[in-house]
Parts: sequence; structure tokens; C-alpha cells
Amino acid sequence: MDEGGSRIRRRVSLPKRNRPSLGCIFVAPTAAELEPGDEGKEEEEMVAENRRRKTAGVLPVEVQPLLLSDSPECLVLGGGDTNPDLLRRMPTDRGVGDQHNDSEEDMFGDYDSFTENSFIAQVDDLEQKYMQLPAHKKHATDFATENLYSESIKNKLSITTIGNLTELQTDKHTENQSGYEGVTVEPGADLLYDVPTSQAIYFENLQKSSNDLGNCSMKERDWKSSSHNTVNEELPHNCIEQPQQNDEASSKVRISSDMNRRKSIKDHLKSAMTGNAKAQTPVFSRSKQLKDTLLSEEINVAKKTIESSSNDLGPFYSLPSKVRDLYAQFKGIEKLYEWQHTCLTLNSVQERKNLIYSLPTSGGKTLVAEILMLQELLCCRKDVLMILPYVAIVQEKLHMIGEGSRGATLEMTLAKILYTSRTTQIIGMSATLNNVEDLQKFLQAEYYTSQFRPVELKEYLKINDTIYEIDSKAENGMTFSRLLNYKYSETLKKMDPDHLVALVTEVIPNYSCLVFCPSKKNCENVAEMICKFLSKEYLKHKEKEKCEVIKNLKNIGNGNLCPVLKRTIPFGVAYHHSGLTSDERKLLEEAYSTGVLCLFTCTSTLAAGVNLPARRVILRAPYVAKEFLKRNQYKQMIGRAGRAGIDTIGESILILQEKDKQQVLELITRPLENCYSHLVQEFTKGIQTLFLSLIGLKIATNLDDIYHFMNGTFFGVQQKILLKEKSLWEITVESLRYLTEKGLLQKDTICKSEEEVQYNFHITKLGRASFKGTIDLAYCDILYRDLKKGLEGLVLESLLHLIYLTTPYDLVSQSNPDWMIYFRQFSQLSPAEQNVAAILGVSESFLGKKASGQAIRKKVDKDVVNRLYLSFVLYTLLKETNIWTVSEKFNMPRGYIQNLLTGAASFSSCVLHFCEELEEFWVYRALLVELTKKLTYCVKAELIPLMEVTGVLEGRARQLYSAGYKSLMHLANANPEVLIKTIDHLSRRQAKQIIASAKMLLHEKAEALQEEVEELLRLPSDFPGAVASSTDKA
Repeated sequence: MDEGGSRIRRRVSLPKRNRPSLGCIFVAPTAAELEPGDEGKEEEEMVAENRRRKTAGVLPVEVQPLLLSDSPECLVLGGGDTNPDLLRRMPTDRGVGDQHNDSEEDMFGDYDSFTENSFIAQVDDLEQKYMQLPAHKKHATDFATENLYSESIKNKLSITTIGNLTELQTDKHTENQSGYEGVTVEPGADLLYDVPTSQAIYFENLQKSSNDLGNCSMKERDWKSSSHNTVNEELPHNCIEQPQQNDEASSKVRISSDMNRRKSIKDHLKSAMTGNAKAQTPVFSRSKQLKDTLLSEEINVAKKTIESSSNDLGPFYSLPSKVRDLYAQFKGIEKLYEWQHTCLTLNSVQERKNLIYSLPTSGGKTLVAEILMLQELLCCRKDVLMILPYVAIVQEKLHMIGEGSRGATLEMTLAKILYTSRTTQIIGMSATLNNVEDLQKFLQAEYYTSQFRPVELKEYLKINDTIYEIDSKAENGMTFSRLLNYKYSETLKKMDPDHLVALVTEVIPNYSCLVFCPSKKNCENVAEMICKFLSKEYLKHKEKEKCEVIKNLKNIGNGNLCPVLKRTIPFGVAYHHSGLTSDERKLLEEAYSTGVLCLFTCTSTLAAGVNLPARRVILRAPYVAKEFLKRNQYKQMIGRAGRAGIDTIGESILILQEKDKQQVLELITRPLENCYSHLVQEFTKGIQTLFLSLIGLKIATNLDDIYHFMNGTFFGVQQKILLKEKSLWEITVESLRYLTEKGLLQKDTICKSEEEVQYNFHITKLGRASFKGTIDLAYCDILYRDLKKGLEGLVLESLLHLIYLTTPYDLVSQSNPDWMIYFRQFSQLSPAEQNVAAILGVSESFLGKKASGQAIRKKVDKDVVNRLYLSFVLYTLLKETNIWTVSEKFNMPRGYIQNLLTGAASFSSCVLHFCEELEEFWVYRALLVELTKKLTYCVKAELIPLMEVTGVLEGRARQLYSAGYKSLMHLANANPEVLIKTIDHLSRRQAKQIIASAKMLLHEKAEALQEEVEELLRLPSDFPGAVASSTDKA
């Protein structure tokens, strides 16, 4: 494309791709240290609701329509504060090059209808009339058509048919170089032209072709002065005839045209419009062209810089200066910290070596990771895989390697990358690392660390009413600081023996405070207790904003509101734990971040889960549940104290009793806990799953290669510490034998010589089903047995039996049925539903005896009973679709029920993939597809199509359905202005996003159907006689 030419940008949806190898992997930070601007937040909200589709930023059209290359070049493992919106806020080419084109922009203009009077239908009519014209009129029509297509793309086209004649109307928007008269344009103004992007691209290419062929046309006129000369241009999908005076030439052209016209214009325009669904309306202006040219030059300079060994980093750490401007605009970052500059200019970073860097919480680790990822994405055009905590309770990301099944999964992922790719760069970051040498050896990485904190942190201990400051230089590790000066009544002393009210009122409401409590119930109790003793002055602080928070909580709860929050929020206080739904947590976190709420009583999950800093952090006790606090957990919690850019100091206060004093003093002085591999400890989720995937992916298929792989794992690095009785070789052999005996692997013995024998392994059908379905190997044989038994008498009169089969096994151990509720729910079932329980071996008499406390003589499988209870919860939820009513009915926290629903939807999808690999379970496939949708959206069946649309949740779906918008077709053809007036609390931006998303979904489905049609009409490659026919032609 010409340097000064118009730059057309399009938004590209990235499909999942099978990647032959991983180039580089980035293990990035899990916390965004800085708060985004208002615009960023609004964008986050929109993107957070899109659970079906991830859309990459807009790209220049000359770039391939994929943001990332076929091989990811960087993996980021993150620690620090977890912010799930980190990637969503990442600046992309859209922010860099063109901020006019929002994702929710109407991408079709006036050419998007599939109704009879649509633009395509009109063109189809025109085509039919064109085909009926006599030969001499065809020339005239072709000539007119050519003139139409050679018009400037700055003209809006409309086509109408009158009788057998075609009238081409041009609605001119502006005056251009061809001499068209129109509206006078102010210099520098950006003009938005209502032309679908794919057509604009075509027109631009056509204009360019016209210029290139202009000289040729002039020469032709010297010897064809009387002929109608036209430029024979090749269109994207169809061919326009070139009329000539020569009859033979005309005949050839007509024959060629007739052949090409077998695929109609209507089909071509449909295809083009499908492309429009993924494209943005172009914006043309000279000033923008200059900006884009400058940006393109900067990116090229940055690319050359990275590829060279020069230390000249270019405009902004190998990134365009526009990125620096965006950080200043949206995050307020004018200058990097000194350690960040040092880290980004390390030789190991410049040479793309693996790197681990470690700093205290809130030190700014995330910004470094963002810049490194942007270098890969924008300059190297390579993929980046960022691994974030996927559950709330996580310490720092690299330290997570030593945490149970999550650590085993992370270790397996990294080990496979290290084994299969030599070009993938791994960058790990964490705030809590001790035995970093083991991690360095495992990741083959260099290490950078700093003790930098942007805000000073002071640590205190409180014993009775005395506060001590932690001082490592003092003899016993602490020095006296002050006595609490707060008048306590006798009632308050009994209610608040730990003086929490005194400690929090020293900072709130003008500053924020976090109170970490040992349990979820304690969080709620402490929040209510504090509010009972706060003065009424606290009610006046941001009163309107707090009323808005309560209103929003009611809206997302379908009119329901937690009674505890109803009492505490007016004081600016709320609790925060896993018992809340995700929507409630998000809303409360936003209110806290903006200062509407000034106090959170929370569990330890918040410390590792989200970035919510505070002026003062109070630890209610040195315990998490009943276990004494670990050093890593302590550092994570107190790391929340001190907000960069807001506070000049941060404070942490650990409340303890005299009996715990010695343990606490050891806690604050001891080093961080070491990080150990859980690959073998987590047997079924660790080493067995690893071996199955290694053989299934054909990474390593014989005993020697698998053993060699194991030596390169984190476990292999630590085998001398972790293995006391058995060697790594013995564990490898035993694990493979176990998988073979379980029917997941099959062993082949190959005799290379009389003395040398090689053992090869290949995956069985059951093994492949478990591998493809990502089934925990502890449950794969149970799942197979349950599905097999289900075939004998699957009850399809209701969903209960299918729901039971897709209730996650790993949640069964957490189930503790309320027997009276269990019996009551069983009694309300229909005979067919009770038959499901009978098939599973759970009778009404059994539940009745359990509810009345009678002894049970008959042995019943406890796991089946508990799993069926969870199935009752899910079944009731699908029928009522209201978490609040189900929560009350089963006396369960609504957050737990939501997690159960999410787990069931995920497991249902896993079971579906499991069944797809086993022919005997064909009957489950169609059933599970629909059940997975129901579990995913948990709404009435008629609302499911609307829930697929970006920006539509259950409440909005009900509004749209009630207003008559009952399908994707209705939404795709909706008028945003009408939608705004019809639907309450719907902004213009949201309306446009909903319509654009519906159009995109609709066109994707149409495109899939078109591909299916083409496949059906295509001549089979093995068609009899096809080979002979082609040979004869040759």
C-alpha cells in the first residue's frame, strides 16, 4: 500500500489454532499495579461480558489477519496482584493507530439486511435483469457498471431498478480530486464514510489498478480511437467484461463472462459482507495518514532494533512512542521506576534469554511484563501466552509451582515447552521466592531482584492495647510504639476485645482499610460489629454513591440483596469472600477502588486474588482457618498496605494473643518457605496426566525419552531432596505400568538386538478420551462405568439423570448434605425423577431415616449420595435460574452455588469430548451439547440464543426477549436508536455493541453454512474417472 495512502483497519477474530510448536512463552505477572482510567474501565466491563469470543485489536490491512504468528514467542508467568482485566486493558494497534473505531461500531452500515428488500436482494434483481438484456445493451450496462466502480470510494452508492433500466445514484459526501462537487471540508477533519470496509478496500485497489493501467489505455486509443476502451480490472470475486468493437473479442469476453457469472454477484456480495462483520468502517484524513506513517516507521525501527545487537532501544523500549503516550494518558505513567528501566535493559532481556524477576508486592512488576509482551506482539509479531491465577487463592505465580495440583499443572506446561522448543522465551515474576536457584536451573533462566517499594511499609504487632513496631535490629525483634487511645464502653469491650473499632476509625473514611479474618463467617460478623459502633457521621460520607452501590447489587441479584451488606454498605463497609457471586465481588471491588467503600473485611484469598491496596492492613489473627499463618501468606497480606501515588506510607498491624507471641516472632523473622515440586505428590493430576499427554501428543513415546523428559522437570531438579526410597527411574517405570494396567496405555516391546530392548507406548481409545476430555485420571474409570451404566436405562423425561452424569466428581468430597432438605427435595420429585435416584441406589426410605436420625443398616455408596445431592442443586437451579432462591432453598452460599454451576458446565464439556472419542457413547453427544449450553448460561431455553451475544447477560436477555427481540436475526437487524428507547438503562454504545455482535455471530453461522454448501457441491477427489479425465486433458 502507498505510504501516503489510506490506512484501513479491521478487527480480527482469532480462532483457536493447532500450533505445531511453541516458540516462546511469557509467564507474566498476575497483577495490574495501576488503576486504569474511566475509559479503560468502561472498555473492561464490555469485554468482561464477552465469554464466547476474544477479539484481537485492529490491524493494518496489509498485515495478515492474525495478530499473532503461528508460534508463540513468549510465555509470561505472573505473580503479584491478580487483575483478570490485565490483558483486556493492554494497548493494541487500535489504541495506537485509530481510536475512532470501537468494537461496538455498526460494521455493516445500510448493507446488512437479509430481508427481501435488502441491498443484496436489489442487486440480485439487477443481475437478473442484466442477464436478460440484449447483447448491445449488455455493453452499455457493463460500461455503466465500470464507471460506477471507478468512482471515488468517498461516494455512497445506492442502486435502484426501474423497469429494464438501471439507475445509478451517487450520493456525494465531499469534493475530491476528480472534480466532484460536494460539501466543503475543514482542513484536518476526519471524515467517516458509510461504505462497508471490504468494498472500500476493493475500491481502493481498483483505483490503484486504474492508475497503473492508465498509460496502457492511452496507447490503445492511438489505434482504437472509435472503440469504447475500458480498464479490464480483476475484482475480488467477479469479472467485469471489457466491451470491444472486435466481434471475436466480444464473443470471447461474453463466453468468459457467462462462465464466471455462474457464481452470482449476490454470493460475492454476501461473502464480502461477511468480511464486513469483522471489519471497521474506514476513516480517511491526511493528518491520520501522516500519524500512521510515523507509527509504521517507528515499528519498523523497533523491529530492526530488536533483531540487531545494538543497545539503541528506539522510541520507548523498542516500542512506538504512541505506546508511551497511551500509558501516560490512561495510566498516568510518565516515567518508569529505575529498577524497571534496569530490568528492561538487561542483556538477558535483549538477548531473549529466560528470566525470573522478583520484587515486593506493588513494586511495579506488571508494567515490565506488559512492555515485554507488547514488544513481542507489536514488534516481533509473535504470540505471547500469559499464565494467570485461575482460582482466587494463589500466592505468587512462580511460587504456585509448589502449590498442589495447580503447581503440578504449571510445572507440566513449562516442562513441555522447555523440552519441545528452543526459541520460546520464558519470563517468570514473583514477589515471594526463596529457593530461586532450583527454579533457575529448571527454567534455565537468569535472575533479577530488587527490594524496591514505591511506598514505605511499616509493620506492627498488637498485643492487648499495646502496639509494637517490628524492628529486625531489636533484641526480640520488636520495639514499643504506642498505646491505643480509645475510650471503650463495657459493651464495646465485650463485643470488640481486639480493639478493631479503634484501629479502623484511625484511617476510615478518608483512607481505606483491609481487615483479614480467619474465616468467611468471621468476615461477616466483624463487618456488622464494626458498623454497630460507628457514628452516624459515616453515613453521610459519599451517601449518594453508596445508595447507587446498593441499587446495583439489587439489580444483579434480581431484586435480592444480602441483609448483611444492606446494613454495612451505608457505613462504607462490606465483606469480601468466596460466598459472594462473581458479579457481587466485581461491583464491591469497583466501589472500594473508587473510595465509595472504605473498609473490607476479607479472607486471605483477597490478598492473592485482586489488586486492592489500602492505607492500613489489619490481620485479625495469625491464622488462616485453623492453620497458623505461613511466612509467604503473611508477606502477601501485608503487601497490600500502601497505595502508590496515593499514600506516602503503608501500615500493617497483626493482632495476636500472648500465647501466640513466640510463634509470631518466629514468623516475622524466618525466611520464606521453599518451593517444592508436586508432580509426584499429585499422582493422578501430576505425573500420570503428564505421561498420558506426552504419549498422546507424541512428545515422548518410549521409556528412555520419558525418563529423559522427567530429568528436565522441576521434580527432576529436586529429586535428591524429594526422593528418599525410590529413584526417578523406578517412579517413571511404576507410573507407566499403572497407566498400562488401567487400560490407558499399551506397551510395545521392540528388540533392537539380543541385549537391547526398547519399550514403546501408545495411547488407547480410553486413554485418548481421557486425554482429550482432560479428565482427572482418578475418575476416568468411574466416569466410564457411570456412562456405561447410564446406557442401560438413561432417563430422558427430565434432565436430572444427565445432570448427575456431569456433576464434577472432585466437588463431591466438599458436599455435606442437609438431610432434611435432601428428603424434602426428593419428596417433591416426579415419579420419573425419583426413578433416577432408584437407579443410582438412593431410596426415599434411606433419606427419611437419615433425616430423622435413625440408624442405617443397608450400605449405600456415600459418594453417589453426595453427588446426587449436588445434582439436585443444579437441577433446581436450571429450573428456577435464580441463584438466590436456590441458595435459600438448600441453605448454601450463593458463591458456592455459582462455582458449582461453573464447574458442572466445564465438566459437561469435558464429558462431551470424552464421549466423542468413544463410539459406544454416541448417544450422549447431542444430549451433552445442549446440556452444556444450559449449564453455561443457566437461563430459560428461549434466552440462550440471546446470551451468545456480547454484552448480554440474563437480565438484559429477558429485557430484549420481552421487547420482541427473540433471536439473533432480530438483534442483527435492530436500529440502535429504537433499541435505546425500548430497553431500559441501555446506552448507545451498548446498543451498538449488541447489534454488531449479533451481526458477527449471524454472519459466522451463514459463513459456516456456505462452506458446508460448497463442500457438498465440490467434486470428490476420489470421484471415479476423475484421474483418467485429467490425464486425457493433459
